[in-house]
Amino acid sequence: MKKKKGKITAGKIIPWCLYGVLMAAVIVIFVFWKEIFGRSHIDPFTKELVWDYAPVFAKAVSENTALQTLYSEGIPGFLKCLVILGIAITIGIGLHYLGKVRKIGSQKTTTIFILIVNFLKWVVVIGAIFFILSACGLRSEFSAAGAGIVALIIGLGSQSLVADILAGIFIVFEGDYQVGDIVILDGWRGEIQAIGVRTTKLIDAGGNIKIVNNSDIRSIINQTKELSIAKCYVSTKYEDRIENIEAVIADNIEAIGKKIPAIVEGPFYKGVAELGTSSVDLLFVAKCKESDIYQVQRDLNREIKILFDDNNIGIPFPQIVVHKGEDDVKQTVTRKTIQKAEEFTEEQKELSKDIDIKK
Repeated sequence: MKKKKGKITAGKIIPWCLYGVLMAAVIVIFVFWKEIFGRSHIDPFTKELVWDYAPVFAKAVSENTALQTLYSEGIPGFLKCLVILGIAITIGIGLHYLGKVRKIGSQKTTTIFILIVNFLKWVVVIGAIFFILSACGLRSEFSAAGAGIVALIIGLGSQSLVADILAGIFIVFEGDYQVGDIVILDGWRGEIQAIGVRTTKLIDAGGNIKIVNNSDIRSIINQTKELSIAKCYVSTKYEDRIENIEAVIADNIEAIGKKIPAIVEGPFYKGVAELGTSSVDLLFVAKCKESDIYQVQRDLNREIKILFDDNNIGIPFPQIVVHKGEDDVKQTVTRKTIQKAEEFTEEQKELSKDIDIKK
């Protein structure tokens, strides 16, 4: 089935048109760089600035100091800002699409790659800001002092941001969970979509995205590290002898496993899970990947239902039956069937002894 392409809307076209205009301006500025900004050097003997190529904006156009400053310094500064902005946006777009990569080697490699990309986005933004301030005529020492003040403010007022960044670094290098893992966080089950500098993003089966600050992640259940257990409960009638049912299961359980390729180990018959009010509940388990667990459970339900139908094993439904005790018709079971059922259940216990199910 082909994936439908998204509709082209004004909200998508206008930003790209503006970006195209900006890059066209940047290219023109690069072509006429010498004419706009000139080219100079320091004379080694006189120690004076000598223009090899005088900029077009160096000439006097007005006796008004403000207008002359705007012409000779304001316009070149504005054009430099356009160049810096164009380069920064281009790098940002490249990093944005790199951040969408979901598989580069191992999961850990992919996670580290995405974290680095997210970190570089911040570097580009901060670098662009300081370059633009410098292009506007702010001297480097003032820029450094301003950076120190900003760093002090951030250090005092944004302790949670620093905690998020440090937590993100530890998450990646400790490898407790990685991009692509399925986890349960505060009762919310989802797949790790991205681990950023500040936040972790999870997406559930319905496409809903949960965004959590890295420092807020205190306890998490990673369901991808080991194979998961798919459980299937099937009810049978009290009237049916359990030995007959287990003999049928013994003859067909291997074939059921072959029909469900997502099963890695099993399925296994764990025995009678509960004696209910109107049914005897049997438990089947199978090992599979966490991403396949729900489909495996559905497939197990289907295959066991077909098996029971083919062998006239009834599955009860809620009902009220009024009858006399002497009218009961008990099923008979041969000694061979009983022995087969007992051997089968013991064999299944041994095969699935590492799968501990409470009920």
